[in-house]
Amino acid sequence: MKLAVIAANGQAGKAIVEEVVKRGHEVTAIVRSENKSQSESIIKKDLFELTKDDLTGFDAVISAFGAYTPDTLPLHSKSIELFNQLLAGTQTRFLVIGGAGSLYIDETKMTRLLDTPDFPEEFKPLAKAQADELDLLRTKNNLNWTFVSPAVDFIPDGEKTGN
Repeated sequence: MKLAVIAANGQAGKAIVEEVVKRGHEVTAIVRSENKSQSESIIKKDLFELTKDDLTGFDAVISAFGAYTPDTLPLHSKSIELFNQLLAGTQTRFLVIGGAGSLYIDETKMTRLLDTPDFPEEFKPLAKAQADELDLLRTKNNLNWTFVSPAVDFIPDGEKTGN
């Protein structure tokens, strides 16, 4: 498969690039600064400057983009709108690396992990931004998307199970 990984220099992005390279896939790292991933193919560009041409020809585009400050948290939803413009109506699969806070923890799908009393307050703004991102994706009917929610204790360089 031919894959693009956005934010390939970040924790999750580097781990994704490492794994897909190991599995023999062709991967292009999309980074804002000097590439620090194992990818030999690089697009050096801010994700908000990407064009349809930049993303043409990929089987999947994986966004490991993250914004963590109060001023930048809205960029999560803004990125979804951008990728909807760039990829809607194409065969390219769009994968978003989100967070565990967006997961429902009850059978009625009314309570998300981020809404529980034990969820750490310091992570709630990010978890809410990622949950909003998922809600926005659910409205994009012409976008071939998948939202991945890593475990609460996601450790990119942790033990690999092979599953």
